[in-house]
Amino acid sequence: MGRKVTVATCALNQWALDFEGNLQRILKSIEIAKSKGARYRLGPELEICGYGCWDHYYESDTLLHSLQVLAALLESPVTQDIICDVGMPVMHHSVRYNCRVIFLNRRILLIRPKMALANEGNYRELRWFTPWSRTRQTEEYFLPRMLQDLTKQETVPFGDAVLATRDTCIGCEICEELWTPRSPHVDMGLDGVEIFTNASGSHHVLRKAHARVELVTMATSKNGGAYLLANQKGCDGDRLYYDGCALIAVNGRVLAQGSQFSLDDVEVLTATLDLEDVRSYRAEISSRNLAASRASPYPRVKVDFALSAREDLLVPVSEPLEWKYHSPAEEISLGPACWLWDFLRRSQQAGFFLPLSGGVDSAATACLVYSMCRQVCEAVKNGNQEVLADVRTVVDQLDYTPGDPRELCGRVLTTCYMASENSSGETRERAAELAAQIGSYHIGLNIDPAVKAVVGIFSLATGKRPVFAVHGGSRRENLALQNVQPPRLPDQVRLLQRRHQPRGRDQQDGPQGLRPVLPRAFPAPCPAGEDMGMTYADLSVYGRLRKMAKTGPYGMFCKLVSLWRDACSPRQVADKVRWFFSKYSINRHKMTTLTPAYHAESYSPDDNRFDLRPFLYNTRWPWQFRCIETQVLRLEGGGPQDLEGVD
Repeated sequence: MGRKVTVATCALNQWALDFEGNLQRILKSIEIAKSKGARYRLGPELEICGYGCWDHYYESDTLLHSLQVLAALLESPVTQDIICDVGMPVMHHSVRYNCRVIFLNRRILLIRPKMALANEGNYRELRWFTPWSRTRQTEEYFLPRMLQDLTKQETVPFGDAVLATRDTCIGCEICEELWTPRSPHVDMGLDGVEIFTNASGSHHVLRKAHARVELVTMATSKNGGAYLLANQKGCDGDRLYYDGCALIAVNGRVLAQGSQFSLDDVEVLTATLDLEDVRSYRAEISSRNLAASRASPYPRVKVDFALSAREDLLVPVSEPLEWKYHSPAEEISLGPACWLWDFLRRSQQAGFFLPLSGGVDSAATACLVYSMCRQVCEAVKNGNQEVLADVRTVVDQLDYTPGDPRELCGRVLTTCYMASENSSGETRERAAELAAQIGSYHIGLNIDPAVKAVVGIFSLATGKRPVFAVHGGSRRENLALQNVQPPRLPDQVRLLQRRHQPRGRDQQDGPQGLRPVLPRAFPAPCPAGEDMGMTYADLSVYGRLRKMAKTGPYGMFCKLVSLWRDACSPRQVADKVRWFFSKYSINRHKMTTLTPAYHAESYSPDDNRFDLRPFLYNTRWPWQFRCIETQVLRLEGGGPQDLEGVD
């Protein structure tokens, strides 16, 4: 009969700029969707590059590598015989858009740009993208050569359109568009669209899942239809945790619910629905049908493909279910725990160090790490091989299998009570008791010598010994002494370390600018920068290309291989660029703790107040460095250089 369709949506733990890993997770989700009988697969917003690229969206590298991943998807046999809906940035007429690229069997059907951009709270999409404002209009998008060779298409539709398959009509929304006062699904539904899709990059906020579910169920309750929502999940490079909650709903009822807090990198939901249920539901809503009779039509992209099978009479449809929500307490326990796990495994560190004061703040943080350990043990128990491999890497033991959260906590969390003459026995006991309960490796230290040394240095410099307010000291003395006490002392040590680390142009240009005024106050910097493996002059070039010229690793290599052609071979340039980006990405997190500073020019060490970039990178840069290596081999072999498409 050809009226029952199986569709798939997913939640993927994508990572900003991890093009290799993102590609593999997308392919895995498509493979799972096909294995469950789906003929349409929807993925999260900007899933190819990762949502949280921030100022990396300015870089041509991000656009280039996204196109390369799209080419790999088009070419893969995994993507055959299923409509694939993926997210990526696209430049059209020199304007950057946040887009959905929908393709089938090596042919791009439609590029649909986002029409309402999120620009409040943690969202700054208007900083990088422009909304498509021409409703119900499309233009021709000229494909780059690397895609023309694959698709045998020169142009494809770009704009606000819907897909008309043999058996139904499908329309796109992108994240924020669901939350606007007049969402596109309203007009699309009135024009006969039966299946709505929404690709989201929505981060966790307490109780936000309630709002998502209500918006989706209300949309399909008023207008009828099926609604698929995909979302990113996990920590993709900064402070936000994307909390999945993929779902499929029909006519106001939920058919499939995805997890909100899970360590699975790939989660795919499918549902089988009867299109006749949508049509009959709409038939009895007279107000909707009256409005539909006056609706303005959308451009339709005809697709010679059916989501349903010819003989589907015996195919069962998915049954409605009640959405199961987490309590706020559960959200507080699970969300940060999942974020901590992503941060730990992706930063390639061995664990966490936490000073316990005996107070509630540090105790709550310790409990979140323990919650993370519970999540890891549960995932391994349920057969998650990726989590097992990651935890073995973290603890550096290839035959390790975690079973007890307390035992795992003892491996990955070190707690420390730092006692001084101002500490109480009660706080010491509370810290030790908590450590015993969660199983952390606990250390007790007396830091009086360190505290006295810091106070002594202050006294030596000022001629005055600060005392607490209870002993007659001033408010400033009281605050200063509190900041020397545990657990803040390690922060003071790290701050001192940072103050002595080179800051590129800060070291090269800052002192140079002041040397004429105070010539003896600024000794010359290290002549060769041996401690960094690069000179300060080189570092200044790298920094300007990265921040001001908006280049990624591959783009920087392409510029420097020409700029330094008389001094360095292509191989030497490649080694320098790879070294810089490896060190930059390893140390980027330090920029998030800088104290407020004066902003003098575009090339500065400002962190997320100005230079909006992730602080958790894949420091191996596998996709980008492979592109560089491909070009080096071509240059060394004397072959033609293809700076657009890298194999």
